[in-house]
Amino acid sequence: MPIHQPQQRTDARTDRTGVQQAEAALVEHYPRLVRLAYVVLPPALGRHRRVLTAHAVVQRALPAAPSRNQSPRVPAQARRTGAPAGAEPAPEGASADRGPSGAAYGWVRQRVLRAALAHERRPRWWPGRLPAPAALRPAVPVVWGLRLFPRAGGVDELALDRALSAVDGPVRAAFALHLLEGLDESGVRELLAGAGAADPAGAVRRAARLGRPDRAGAQAMLRSGEFDPCTVQTRPSDLLRRRHRVRAAAVAAALCVVAGGLAVAVEEGARGGGEDRAPAGVFAPVLDPAELMRTAAERWADTSRVDFTAWPARGGRTDDDRLLGRALRAWAGPPESVRVSATPGTFTVPPAQPPRLLFAGEVDGAAVVLFHDGGVRVVRYAEPLSGSGGAALDFARTDDADVTTGAAVVVSRTGDGARFLLAPWIDAPTTRDLLAPDTPGRPLEVGPDGVTAAVTRPASGGACETWPVLRLRSSERIVENHAFLVTDLGDLAPVHLTYTPKPGRGAPARQPREATSTEALVAWARTACSLRTLAGSGVRSVNNWAFAEQKLPEGRASADWLCTRADTWRGPGRVLVQFLAPAASPTEPAAVVADRDDTALCSRFGQHVLAGTHWRADSGRWYVLAAGSRAVTRIEASGAVRGAAGGPTFAMRAPRDADVELTASLREGGRLTAVH
Repeated sequence: MPIHQPQQRTDARTDRTGVQQAEAALVEHYPRLVRLAYVVLPPALGRHRRVLTAHAVVQRALPAAPSRNQSPRVPAQARRTGAPAGAEPAPEGASADRGPSGAAYGWVRQRVLRAALAHERRPRWWPGRLPAPAALRPAVPVVWGLRLFPRAGGVDELALDRALSAVDGPVRAAFALHLLEGLDESGVRELLAGAGAADPAGAVRRAARLGRPDRAGAQAMLRSGEFDPCTVQTRPSDLLRRRHRVRAAAVAAALCVVAGGLAVAVEEGARGGGEDRAPAGVFAPVLDPAELMRTAAERWADTSRVDFTAWPARGGRTDDDRLLGRALRAWAGPPESVRVSATPGTFTVPPAQPPRLLFAGEVDGAAVVLFHDGGVRVVRYAEPLSGSGGAALDFARTDDADVTTGAAVVVSRTGDGARFLLAPWIDAPTTRDLLAPDTPGRPLEVGPDGVTAAVTRPASGGACETWPVLRLRSSERIVENHAFLVTDLGDLAPVHLTYTPKPGRGAPARQPREATSTEALVAWARTACSLRTLAGSGVRSVNNWAFAEQKLPEGRASADWLCTRADTWRGPGRVLVQFLAPAASPTEPAAVVADRDDTALCSRFGQHVLAGTHWRADSGRWYVLAAGSRAVTRIEASGAVRGAAGGPTFAMRAPRDADVELTASLREGGRLTAVH
């Protein structure tokens, strides 16, 4: 009878060799694997959980420790894209390459990819509101008392992160495998299939549209600190909640031992304290006015980080500890008499560390205090100097602010006017009316504390007859000849207005620029009133992109197509596509032909757009018009009328209410449907 025991020992040795090679590959390429897992994991986990989960996914990629009589099955050889666990093992003593193209690394990478994708995969019976089962498994590493965040990048990195959050896990995986791992489309499809993705080919096609046309730039951003979970910043977790829980647990334990005596002490403590006393002592280290952070007056001119952290403390009451104490206590636990408001997506929790004081003074009959929490928020506290009115507490997000989006904050609103506290780097501010593009700006008076005179606010209802904006200029100490526009949309932070010119013939894609040129002002004169729909929604910036110009039928007149994109501080954007037909007045409002929420359209990661509308010529005839961005090479119409035209514009006779579907072909391949 044949004896097979020697072959079993050989297989066991081969398996152990495979485990050792996989371990070596994991250790050698650990940062690379963790970055891949971080990009693939669902952004809904939040940055802290994504960081820890990415490390956990990679650390669990190796098989469990074997028993005495069993070795784990780890292949010693595989294809470049990584073989499944059942691949044929190498002969005894074989040495697989641990490099990025080697078998051991490919096998570990596939296990990491499979585990990361599982965090977004739910069984049909799984409740839709709960995280995927993989996200509920306990895992190490575990961090208590700290929040971990990758280093913050710039506006481009934020836009890429938004674009990735709008697609599913396999698309993010295909994007990362191509740009980070250097795999071609067939290799990505094979690896996604091995990781259990439902539609690898579709994921590859969708990933190919991300980051175009600047794929090299997208690759550089993926390799930046924004997507590096191995180089992180730390912040404390919710200290107040944590300390409350500790105190509650301690009190509960003590009650079990000395219930009677402790109850008396707690009752006496609850009766004590006056109006100006800090709540329960636990807030004292965070809410003590003496602990407030204050920036030196000239630091803004000597730092590369020109944002709210460079603002000095200004105003006539920066040393009024009683006012500052009331403002801090209202932030920690606002009483019912304090009116609290917050822009969408802004937390109102107390500060986890001493905030930075920006302003404390008297403005328009109120004592006003402005704080910056060092991270993502500006907070304004205002109490009346006389009368019985209650105080107000307003929160706004300001994360990743820069020279323009951190240039001003609304310090007071009364009636139809608003006053702004300007950044210390602002010189010679003026005001102008967007609906009067030919009228020069007027100088804006600014006090020694940086507070402006009252500026008329845009009308929120009724006729749209004026649209006031601030034209601000950065000091030459930090940048030369840089002027920009901001406008008040009802939040603490005004909105930065920009403009992207029409595409040039054979020129590369244009980038947004300041809306101070004649061309930009003419475009904004016809679209300013559409900003009403964005009021109070936490908008950071609005860009007017002139993506096409079209010669109209029955004459030589032309029309412009604009994509107005509003980006919010919290991430999602809103898009209005507007059609600017010839008009008798330079301020006649454009026609809004499409409105889309939560989209990457008209951003760096959504550069292709197609839109259409019905238009009536002077003869009374109706046409279907369409226009696409610079990469559109052909537009086709189907439905009530059928036709096609080469190039980025299209015009065809059609009934006024004709139901027409528009599609376009792109220069680099692919199809585009019209936005509605």
